[in-house]
Amino acid sequence: MKKLIDLNADAGESFGRWRLGDDEHLLPLVSSVNVACGWHAGDPATMRRSVELARDAGIALGAHPGLPDLAGFGRRSMALSPADAADACLYQYGALRGFADALDVPVVHVKPHGAFYGLTLREPEVADAIAQACAAVSPELIVVLLAGPTAERAAAAGVRVAREAFADLDYDDEGHIIIEPNPVAKDPAACAQRVVDILSGHVTAVSGKRVEVDADTICLHGDRPNAVEIARAIRERLAAEDVRVAPIAEVLAAR
Repeated sequence: MKKLIDLNADAGESFGRWRLGDDEHLLPLVSSVNVACGWHAGDPATMRRSVELARDAGIALGAHPGLPDLAGFGRRSMALSPADAADACLYQYGALRGFADALDVPVVHVKPHGAFYGLTLREPEVADAIAQACAAVSPELIVVLLAGPTAERAAAAGVRVAREAFADLDYDDEGHIIIEPNPVAKDPAACAQRVVDILSGHVTAVSGKRVEVDADTICLHGDRPNAVEIARAIRERLAAEDVRVAPIAEVLAAR
């Protein structure tokens, strides 16, 4: 079993007066955070506050660009060309970077959100375009992609990639995640066991098939109703297994 892992959370997903997630209690339980950049969620004040929370928690800050779909929370499919996908990614990264620079917090990584993430799985050219756009910003900027062929293709092209698995999402037989339009509460103990399985090199698909996985970072979703309870259960289980949680760049350096 791996003894070093990054635990990341998708967060900063409130919008104006609509509150989503308990970021103040969730972020101290993870080592990296992916902050919504305005297209699927995240107004300017929420983005600024998210950067402050990441700074105060001492965790790695990342951009979480999504599709321009506030009503569907970026979880509805949309067609983008590779060039459009790269532009969308950089546009949203730049928005978060403005707040981060003002608060002297580095943006360490970029991770597509929801249906945008799903697009990288179905269309390798989109994943390539996003990865190359991020590398053009800085060779040190990390791109978070699903562990397996999508991440390995980008890594082979020389992009700095973090291979991701999911604590609170199911998998199909191809090793792809099954995205939930409206997340519901999940059993914290089951999510913690999923993390231990990932550290041991596999997940179990909904069909019962064992799927091999090699992950650097494990995600949980801040918009899940009991995200904080899930995060606490994961941290307790990792402590019991003597697994150290560290920011994404540290895990990659030790890979």
